[in-house]
Amino acid sequence: MSPIINTEPLQRPWQALDPFLVVAHHADHYPRANGALGPDADLSVRTPGNDFASIDGWNMYFGQSVPGFPRHPHRGFETITYARTGWVDHSDSLGATGRYGHGDVQWMTAGRGINHAEMFPLLDEQADNPLDLFQIWINLPARSKFVDPGYLMLWSDDIPTVDNGNGTTVTVIAGDYDGHTPPRPPGDSWAGDPDNDVTILHLDIAPDGSVQLPPQQPTSNRLLYLFGDGDVTVNGDAVPAGSAVTLDPAAPTQLSAAGVATSAFLLNGRPIGEPVVARGPFVMNTHAEIDEAFAGYRSTGFGTWPWNDDAPTHGTDPTSFSDRIDPTADRHPAARLTKEPSS
Repeated sequence: MSPIINTEPLQRPWQALDPFLVVAHHADHYPRANGALGPDADLSVRTPGNDFASIDGWNMYFGQSVPGFPRHPHRGFETITYARTGWVDHSDSLGATGRYGHGDVQWMTAGRGINHAEMFPLLDEQADNPLDLFQIWINLPARSKFVDPGYLMLWSDDIPTVDNGNGTTVTVIAGDYDGHTPPRPPGDSWAGDPDNDVTILHLDIAPDGSVQLPPQQPTSNRLLYLFGDGDVTVNGDAVPAGSAVTLDPAAPTQLSAAGVATSAFLLNGRPIGEPVVARGPFVMNTHAEIDEAFAGYRSTGFGTWPWNDDAPTHGTDPTSFSDRIDPTADRHPAARLTKEPSS
């Protein structure tokens, strides 16, 4: 029997199944930098602070001079951000900062509330600055909506990248592939509990490549996103590029490229099965809880904002770093963790 349950064209953002809420793929072909971390380009043709038109193949999003998403709040879910190419500058209301990219992954559990900024600094003044970034929103069950917020960086050196010997490279962002697992996310992460069956894989498949997807719990939800240029076959059945494919997670599943190199993204997770009420940056179980989230943010800001502006950036050094938080030290950064400069 075919493992395919449903096939439909990819939406924007990509469609998602419980426990996943939002799957966003940012593929921006930024030009060379202007020396101030922004694009060396005429911004007058864009809508300042609200640029999503993909003019010339890139966006400023809510950024004014540097692309990205300035200060904004979240409550009730967690995010996984995989920066495959390019850079992200993180700042938050806990006092933490970080720069990550080129294969790094950030896990952020918003829980009861966090305020943060995600800017995309352009560092290369001599060549283009492409950004290829995936952000996944994962719901939290009612019992976890008010856990303490926190974030953790997983450096690319710690993220398993597996050559399966059949022309496919598998990047294991969460879960397990053939015994390869990345570091676990923060302690209060629902998705970090193995019982919740969360697996996130990025697949690069050569023109003659194939990959056997790992079987998982039959009660989980599984979606395969074919965002690359090439068509594939699933157990011999042809599926076109640009499709979202719902799969039976327990069925044997062989994915093969149909003569053209392609890329895919796989999400798998046990459904939470609770009511979802979402409005803007908040995801709760009831409309009353959403109203409380907005009221709470207006009154508290989900913590102080210790930065000079709403869109902080962190200089021109092409090095990943993370200022970790020591909760016993009045929420001040405890130590700066760095990774060797990326190429």
